[in-house]
Amino acid sequence: MNKRSIATVSLSGALDEKLRAIAAAGFDEVEIFENDLLSFGAGPRDIAKLCRDLNLKICAFQPFRDFEGMPEPQRARNFARAERKFDLMQELGTDLLLICSNVSPSSLGGIDRAADDFRELGDRAAKRGLRVGYEALAWGRHVNDYRDAWEIVRRADHPAIGVILDSFHALAPGFPVRAMASIPGDKIFLVQLADAPKLELDILSWSRHFRSFPGQGDLPVGEFMAAVAATGYAGPLSLEIFNDQFRAGSAAQTAIDGLRSLILLEDQLAPDWPKLVSEPLAPKAKSHGTGFIEFAVNETKAGELARLLSQLGFRKTGEHRSKAVERWSQGKVELVINCETDGFAHSHYVTHGPGVCAIALDVDNAGLAMQRAEALKTRTFYQPVGPGELEIPAIHGVGGSLLYFLDQAGKNWDTDFEPVASEASADALLAVDHIAQSMPYDEMLSWLLFYTGILDLKRLPQMEIADPRGLVQSQAVINGDQSLRFVLNGSSANRTLPARFISEFFGSGVQHVAFACRDIFAAVAAMRARGAGFLDIPDNYYDDIEAKYDLAPDLMAQLRANHILYDREGDGEFFQVYTHIFDERFFFEIVERRNYQGFGAANAGIRLAAQSREVRPASMPRV
Repeated sequence: MNKRSIATVSLSGALDEKLRAIAAAGFDEVEIFENDLLSFGAGPRDIAKLCRDLNLKICAFQPFRDFEGMPEPQRARNFARAERKFDLMQELGTDLLLICSNVSPSSLGGIDRAADDFRELGDRAAKRGLRVGYEALAWGRHVNDYRDAWEIVRRADHPAIGVILDSFHALAPGFPVRAMASIPGDKIFLVQLADAPKLELDILSWSRHFRSFPGQGDLPVGEFMAAVAATGYAGPLSLEIFNDQFRAGSAAQTAIDGLRSLILLEDQLAPDWPKLVSEPLAPKAKSHGTGFIEFAVNETKAGELARLLSQLGFRKTGEHRSKAVERWSQGKVELVINCETDGFAHSHYVTHGPGVCAIALDVDNAGLAMQRAEALKTRTFYQPVGPGELEIPAIHGVGGSLLYFLDQAGKNWDTDFEPVASEASADALLAVDHIAQSMPYDEMLSWLLFYTGILDLKRLPQMEIADPRGLVQSQAVINGDQSLRFVLNGSSANRTLPARFISEFFGSGVQHVAFACRDIFAAVAAMRARGAGFLDIPDNYYDDIEAKYDLAPDLMAQLRANHILYDREGDGEFFQVYTHIFDERFFFEIVERRNYQGFGAANAGIRLAAQSREVRPASMPRV
């Protein structure tokens, strides 16, 4: 099994903080980035001792820049510099120095000249029992392709000189990776991994600011790794990520995300590279929609929420046998209102106020889902249950909320409830259409990896939505039969509605739940008759869509009268309407899909502007 490693440049904080986070996440090895060491207050021997205490091996020291192909006197100076770095490496207790291809305007081209420099450096390194790895930077002055770097190493023909392969430097410029298979595995001294979103940027800026962990971007990292596997390489797999979000975020969470990405990549490659993993992961949990959604409230808010649900056509169908918890149902939608004064839901309410504290998902096998989640370093949740009450396996999700796993076959979570008789009526709402969660923008990649790593969810293209006070990034993940959809919304602007939700809610969480229906006009009419109110949409919007889509006059009249928004994709049509925001924290959406796959992104700005007009100004204190 290849050792798992990460470069310290990938994380935020001082060097000792980074090392502790890396060790706590479960990495085996670490690359020490030169600037992290130079700016740290302790010497290399102290760092070596800390790594030994943390059971971390230092697999490389990097980078050594602008070495090969320099004219005199810079060439001689470079060898003197290298000797000093060799001294430092021996104090650190690592045997590998990473040299990246020269970018200096003074450098001279020529593969043989570079090979001669590395051969001499190899002699110097070998005398100390050290090795040197050469990496082609995608923006190198004379060497920007791993194939040229390998040719230099091949011609140097020295046992202490090898090549370093970096997925970003190979994939971002679009170099073919199949040629890697011709490199002997023992001449590859280190493999570095990074993904990245597809962006129209110069490669240097792209690399320095937007790298991500494997699985978080758009590069074919799996193809790169398949080519590496063909070489027989058995050394460390090391993450080297330059990302402004990661360097501003939590080192502990970033390290966990990094290890999770490696575990998922290894699992993806295991069929063709069985030696890569010692124990394969349990298969991804096959999801079948939402089992129930639980709201944590106090007694007063419980009554207000129950009134709203009743207006939306929900019926109270159960009361918990021993707790202040109610079950409300409609179609396949199951909602739980929890105003118990003890336990997790109460703690969530105290921290966040009224809101969703837990989501239960229907899966084929809850036990296997938990196995996979635990292997991917999620935080499991256990809470004592009363006599005869059901214990449901759970992990911590977005904002510290819970994600329960329910076995779809024979699920019996409702056995804890005494049935409550209710008047039979036609159900307008069919199922949960999607759940939207708001979070700081720098958490979005983390939760994307969380959902797609554990569940059978695929990501859709990220959308950029205009809020009246800034841009919002929106990322949807869905399962194969579209019975489960999550929408992750993040914004770095602190006055957008999602950002204000995070502020009001004291953290990330569910900002809205959308319910699907067959006939939105009939559903809204019945809801209005029961006293429900909906978000006001301006006439300007309807004037625009009337001109844009040439809709029939009677349809336009219904849309206007009911404040229903409309979108069209090809032959597909989408109708959506929103409740007012409940206690300035969350709201509900009613949707009707007619062969439509999206989420009404064209209307998001209209909705956000309308909600911004309703919410309390940010400067006004709550009374």
